[in-house]
Amino acid sequence: MKIYDELVARGLIAQVTDEKEIRDMVNEGRAVFYIGFDPTADSLHVGHFMALCLMKRLQMAGNRPIVLIGGGTAYIGDPSGRTDMRSMMTPETIQHNCDCFKRQMSRFIEFGEDKAIMVNNADWLLGLNYIELLRDVGACFSVNRMLSAECYRQRMEKGLSFLEFNYMIMQSYDFYHLFRKYGCNMQFGGDDQWSNMLGGTELIRRKLGKDAYAMTITLLLNSEGKKMGKTASGAVWLDPNKTTPFEFYQYWRNVGDADVLKCIRMLTFLPLEEIDKMDSWEGSRLNEAKDILAYELTKLVHGEAEAEAARASSRALFGGGSEGEIPTATVGAEVLTDGRCDVITLLCSAGLVTSRSEGRRAIEQGGVTVDGDKVTDVKATVSAEALASGVLLRKGKKSYKKVILA
Repeated sequence: MKIYDELVARGLIAQVTDEKEIRDMVNEGRAVFYIGFDPTADSLHVGHFMALCLMKRLQMAGNRPIVLIGGGTAYIGDPSGRTDMRSMMTPETIQHNCDCFKRQMSRFIEFGEDKAIMVNNADWLLGLNYIELLRDVGACFSVNRMLSAECYRQRMEKGLSFLEFNYMIMQSYDFYHLFRKYGCNMQFGGDDQWSNMLGGTELIRRKLGKDAYAMTITLLLNSEGKKMGKTASGAVWLDPNKTTPFEFYQYWRNVGDADVLKCIRMLTFLPLEEIDKMDSWEGSRLNEAKDILAYELTKLVHGEAEAEAARASSRALFGGGSEGEIPTATVGAEVLTDGRCDVITLLCSAGLVTSRSEGRRAIEQGGVTVDGDKVTDVKATVSAEALASGVLLRKGKKSYKKVILA
């Protein structure tokens, strides 16, 4: 199967311009394509996963990726998918986040001569002359057409700042710059970026003529991919210091039954023939599929050793294996009263709840266990002796810590 057909079969392509030309370029390894990443945090998260995996697939097929770090556009902030304006970041914070992204992306993409390159749009956007930009680029954009874009329309009711209004122009200029300097002939982005991407294609054709070769592709379900990066407790990061390999593994191990095969197709590198055989899996076999998904993605991000350790820890929690590296929290002797500590204090100390009232409610609702035994009394305590050996404290089905007395 050719790479373009594989992308379609995996459910990764939503919309394209000039599909035949795009298919030929991708299949023949002639695509020089870019995907942009705005450095709004000091780590990538699983919402970026689809784009990273796509870049890896295309590079493996002989195409050349350009990773665009939005050090310049981060000064503005993308209004897409937001109901309010992004917080303004300092130049130092933006640069720090850019450096963190570079380190993490190297696990997915091979950089070097005639391979992938990484660029920062701060290098060309920050030096632009405002009047020259208005005359040279602004004249190519229709305000009426811009306001019809979904990324702007959804913000109009609550207010769209002129700062954010310029984001489409800046992103379009990125493609124009990359086309001229690096021969970038294709751009990829999420379905929420379609209007911005079309703006880049149109800018190239208006400035350089109809024969200018610039294509656009969007990724299917990228908006869902962004949602993948959020859980009740916050973002699921690729940085092991922010989300441990075990927590990362468990996140994927707990995806919904309806999503597991979709995630395996879109995010893993398992052969499609092998994945197709899973289509008939039901019941307990879906749990097997979730284990495969969690293992493959943890191995991809954190390496095989960490994936094996995370799998062992998961099986220790849910039966069928020896204890691995279950996340732990330590408590000091100050939590003890007469040689015991109440469970609500342990929940707070372990970070499983944010307040004592939340801990009380969790117990009253039957969602707390200590070493597998349900806690029914809000005044329940655990002995110092038990804590010295460590107790497994759980809240709900997905939140747990081994709590040890330091």
